[in-house]
Amino acid sequence: MNKPELLAPAGNLEKLKFAFLYGADAVYLGGPGYGLRAGAGNFSLEEIQEGVKIAHPQGKKVYVTLNVYATNEDLEGVESYLLKLKDLKVDGLIISDLGLFRAASAAVPRVPIHISTQANTTNYLAAQGWGEMGARRVVAAREVSLEGLKTIKERNPRLQLEAFVHGAMCLAYSGRCFLSAYLSGRSANQGECAHSCRWRYQLMEELRPGEYLPVEEDEKGSYIISPADLCMLEFIPQLVGAGIDSFKIEGRMKSLHHVATVVKVYRQAMDAYFNSHWEYIRRIPQWKEELGKAGSRPFNTGFYFGPPKMIPQEEAGQQKIRFVGVVQKYESGRKAALVEQRNRFSLGDTLEAVSPREDPFQWQLEQLTDLQGEARQAAPHPKEMVYVGVPRELPPGALLRRVSRE
Repeated sequence: MNKPELLAPAGNLEKLKFAFLYGADAVYLGGPGYGLRAGAGNFSLEEIQEGVKIAHPQGKKVYVTLNVYATNEDLEGVESYLLKLKDLKVDGLIISDLGLFRAASAAVPRVPIHISTQANTTNYLAAQGWGEMGARRVVAAREVSLEGLKTIKERNPRLQLEAFVHGAMCLAYSGRCFLSAYLSGRSANQGECAHSCRWRYQLMEELRPGEYLPVEEDEKGSYIISPADLCMLEFIPQLVGAGIDSFKIEGRMKSLHHVATVVKVYRQAMDAYFNSHWEYIRRIPQWKEELGKAGSRPFNTGFYFGPPKMIPQEEAGQQKIRFVGVVQKYESGRKAALVEQRNRFSLGDTLEAVSPREDPFQWQLEQLTDLQGEARQAAPHPKEMVYVGVPRELPPGALLRRVSRE
């Protein structure tokens, strides 16, 4: 069995660096045009070049999205853009629109093309058609079952098959949503999704105008048309058995903490499965708990096993986690880490450290100073540099969380 690629989202250059640091084999990102995440920060051409320079010496890859459904106007200048991406030595282009596919095939024939999930590939003949036109990889539609993926791969053994294993599920069929355009004037199919399905909604009964009825879901509000998040952590053996070549994590608009946490869990789980099936099974509860710290929404298995089914989880709220800082270096002489603060934390708080290779550990913060060595009660300002007392050494890039219990 070949170990699948672990493919992570990179909403900006910092997230790219942390995705690789925490174990991703490849990242996908949006450039200055033609991507479906206009609000994700995205990369300038110079940042893509830097990302490629970071990736390639490590044997890792960078894929760029051009997955809008292009209008005639969008095609103006696309050849020039494609040639620039080729010169930057990106490892693949993720495309959903047939027009952009033809443009890329003509302008940069040696750059691998991956067919986006937005292209809605749901069967082996569609995959075969893309392969015959020159696609290197197909990202399956999220509506395809595990058995369906297995059939697609069996009928197209030379075509790489990519599938989502974790992250938000879209309300619409293969992401083809009009809700955002209708409610906000921002088209999801042109990269401007307002995430209207995540808004808070209330019901109003026809004969009782003005009486708004909440639909209870959790303490943060009601999201009556927002699906649960996909999580296939427990089903890595089945995914590998289906012949999937790349495990994809959703989330170019998610936080640095979310990307690092999810990537680390799947990296550990995949490595454990290929090294020891028993170790993989033993650590699933620990990994599920860790994934729960990266987001507050419940998990399900998408359409892999038929209609979405909820995965049993520990009750949320036993611990509340807030990402508070990034370790820059550790000074063993003072037993303190230099930390770039991201959210407020104070003396007496319980902190938890997450690093690329070690398991998380917690301690109570008893030492906090500024760069001049003056004692501080709290670190309230984002991006401020402070020294945090830590009982054991932490590597650069470790993340700190504040833990509170209900």
